[in-house]
Amino acid sequence: MKTILFSIIFLQLTIFSSAQIISPADERLLALKEDSLKYLSVKIIQGMNASDRFLADSQFTRTLVRALKTSHSFYYPFDSLETISKLYAPDSSFRIYTWQMVINDNIVRQHGAIQMKTYDGSLKLFGLIDKSDVTTKLEDTVGGPKGWIGAVYYKIILKKSGNQPYYTLLGYDENNINTNRKIIEVLDFTGDEPVFGGRYFSFEDDSIFKSSRSRFILEYKKSAGARLTYDADLDMIIYEHLISESNEPNKKWTLVGDGDYEGFKWKGGKWVHIEKVFNVITPLNQEPVPNPIRDVQGNIDPSKIKGGETGNQPKVPADKPVVPKKKGD
Repeated sequence: MKTILFSIIFLQLTIFSSAQIISPADERLLALKEDSLKYLSVKIIQGMNASDRFLADSQFTRTLVRALKTSHSFYYPFDSLETISKLYAPDSSFRIYTWQMVINDNIVRQHGAIQMKTYDGSLKLFGLIDKSDVTTKLEDTVGGPKGWIGAVYYKIILKKSGNQPYYTLLGYDENNINTNRKIIEVLDFTGDEPVFGGRYFSFEDDSIFKSSRSRFILEYKKSAGARLTYDADLDMIIYEHLISESNEPNKKWTLVGDGDYEGFKWKGGKWVHIEKVFNVITPLNQEPVPNPIRDVQGNIDPSKIKGGETGNQPKVPADKPVVPKKKGD
């Protein structure tokens, strides 16, 4: 936990100190661009019809690229763009922008871009093109920026295998009229190009064998709100176990959380599946029992009258409390 806190503070200080190299003129220019971007980002969501949203999205993308061409724009926060996800990598090596556009009730597109940190302040940008609708096996696909499986990302987790950094992205996809998705995606930079996916999800410790996957997708009923998040204390990705309301598990629109949790733990350069995260086991012969006021001979113990319990009875171990869900979790 201290390491994570230190990383967050270090990143904030790095961004703050580096932001001072943005010239006052460039900062004013970026502020003006941000005003335009804010207006367009709202229209992407609130446009009256699909053509309005398409136009706003196109104008937003062009305006964003022009803004990012400003020297050292990497350090400009764009804080007012509340409908756009803007995440810095924990090591501040890149920033990823993602957002969504609803075409109709049954079609949602994600758009995005990766801005790399450059020491001279120039722009190095990878546009992300959502190909999820034309990809047949989403969980087995490895692709670059032009073969992206779209999502709006809400968390980046940095892990390493040897000296190679791997960035695990947690994302959200409204998908269609019946279901939503939560996606776990591993991003790495091979040959200086971003690569999404890879055999990073292993089920080797499961009781029932499953083949490894290139990404993990949790698809569930539209109104279910299944949780998927990173627990820093456990150093695990945890997510709700899903069951079908109608005993038809192949119909994703029937899947809802049952209050139990599964997870993934980073081991040996991959995320290894944990079938059950929270296991509360009472030690043998220490099961919780009533605390009677009479002993085995039938005599009353005065210390147990009027709230005078001794407190010697075994304590029941408490399960991990459930944290209230937040938007995006």
